Amino acid sequence: GAGTGSGSFALLRRFPEATVTAVDTSPEMLAHLAGSARRHGLADRIRPTEADLDSGWPLTGPADLVWASSSMHHLSDPDRVLADIRATLAPGGLFAMIEMEAMPRFLPDDLGIGVPGLEARCHAAADQARAEHLPHMGSDWPARLTAAGFRILESRDLTVDLPAPLPDAAIRYAPATLRRFRAGIADRISPDDLATLDVLLADDGPHALRHRTDLTVRSTRSVWISTPA
Repeated sequence: GAGTGSGSFALLRRFPEATVTAVDTSPEMLAHLAGSARRHGLADRIRPTEADLDSGWPLTGPADLVWASSSMHHLSDPDRVLADIRATLAPGGLFAMIEMEAMPRFLPDDLGIGVPGLEARCHAAADQARAEHLPHMGSDWPARLTAAGFRILESRDLTVDLPAPLPDAAIRYAPATLRRFRAGIADRISPDDLATLDVLLADDGPHALRHRTDLTVRSTRSVWISTPA
């Protein structure tokens, strides 16, 4: 999913002669991306493309680079899509893939409200939800890449560990992420935990995330750079 286009724009800045096909399922997100491209003077170098990869691969190729960030685990048949990507790449082309094991963590164990350990219980509930709805999250991606005919050139783990107090951008990141998190686990945690989470996500109040000085950001993502074998 191209999302807001931040990755696409970064690639265009890094490779000033390149063009990008930005794929997403959301027409609203693609319209936002197209508007941003016009504002940045990049509209002639980016092609927003609405497509659901579960229904088929939209690109004709060849492509020098295919980039997928935290999206492969959403697919119903990632092995088929990996084969499509391999077929799309030009000789010597690269596939850059980023995946995460779980949502980032932000909260201290004892929040001063509710029962300590809220975030751990929320993640346990999310693990159950992922097992049902996102079975490919946390998959053995190196094995799947190899089976699809790729040769892994480089792999690395990117760890983010920002201590308190957080910069403003990270403070905004926490509630935005936890609101999405809440939507997926609201029916899987206790009423008391849900009430505590809502207090944290409130726009204001002494315990609202925006006013807390004890938030951290802890997250790990894995990166693989591959080429057709």
